Amino acid sequence: MIILGSTGSIGVNTLNIARKFNLNVEVLVAGTNIELLNKQIEEFKPKKVVISKKEDIHKINHSDVSFGEASILKVIEESNSKTVVNALVGFLGLRPTLKAIECGKKIALANKESLVVAGKFIDQTHLSPIDSEHFALWYLLQDKKISSMTVTASGGSFRDYSLEKLKNVSIKEALNHPNWSMGNKITIDSATMTNKMFELMEAAWLFDTRKLDAIIETKSLIHALINFEDGSSTAHIANASMQLPIAYAILGKCDEQVLEPVDLIKVGSLEFRQIEKERYPIWQVKDEILNNLDLGVVLNAANEVAVSKFLNSEIGFLDVSKITLEALEKFSGVKPTSIEDIFEIDKEVRSFYDT
Repeated sequence: MIILGSTGSIGVNTLNIARKFNLNVEVLVAGTNIELLNKQIEEFKPKKVVISKKEDIHKINHSDVSFGEASILKVIEESNSKTVVNALVGFLGLRPTLKAIECGKKIALANKESLVVAGKFIDQTHLSPIDSEHFALWYLLQDKKISSMTVTASGGSFRDYSLEKLKNVSIKEALNHPNWSMGNKITIDSATMTNKMFELMEAAWLFDTRKLDAIIETKSLIHALINFEDGSSTAHIANASMQLPIAYAILGKCDEQVLEPVDLIKVGSLEFRQIEKERYPIWQVKDEILNNLDLGVVLNAANEVAVSKFLNSEIGFLDVSKITLEALEKFSGVKPTSIEDIFEIDKEVRSFYDT
């Protein structure tokens, strides 16, 4: 397989699965974590390596190293691998998703932005999402009439902060997630609840429904619930690890233990909370966005700009949601009719805010 984003959290967990099931890794694509990449090269011996910066090529312990987006697209096209694991972060992951589809490859998709911004133009025939919530919904599906689907959220770094305190939180505080350790971007998106908005949009495309909602479950053990017309609900319970969704996305099925089972006696109790619009302003437009999925490209572009500004200490935490809500209002009339339109709208939104 080809792993795009091999040194990130999903990439590392994918390599754990590759190790466990003795899977061949043909290509590794990574960013700037050269030390970890070199360790991965030594162990998995890929045929090709792609990194983000030309000036880092000499640091890589491999004879076939290239750089940049064009090289990523080229290795997808030229590789023998039938599976592409796309764990790139952000809009950057869209072209590789489209290229993998074009080449008829199976896509294990962790790059949620691909579906968020361009779901209507993505052929899902050979696509499996790597996301605990969507995996859980798929796992729970039965041949029964469904009333609605619910995914869960951790609540993010500031779920227990007073609303007043949110005005002056630091970057360090924002990146201190109570339940897990992942990349900076997704950790901020978790704190603003934008990540969960993205997941609802993904679910809308994946399961062809708008009957979607989310609630906070503070221990991140329940990942999703399906509510049936008969009044019953089923929940997917598993320890928080991406290795189970990854294993299923790559292998199709998994008959041996990947995770430690949840010990409910040790857990003792679970706590559920409503997602409050005051704490998570993006939730004000949840229904509007679910009823107009074209807004995904606007939401994503504005959010990427805003998160970058926050991480560069240019704006405060509350300004992240402010900028995205402002963009959704300003660009509310977007109606992309082609994949080219998606790239144009993305560029337009960024150029408006990225100053």
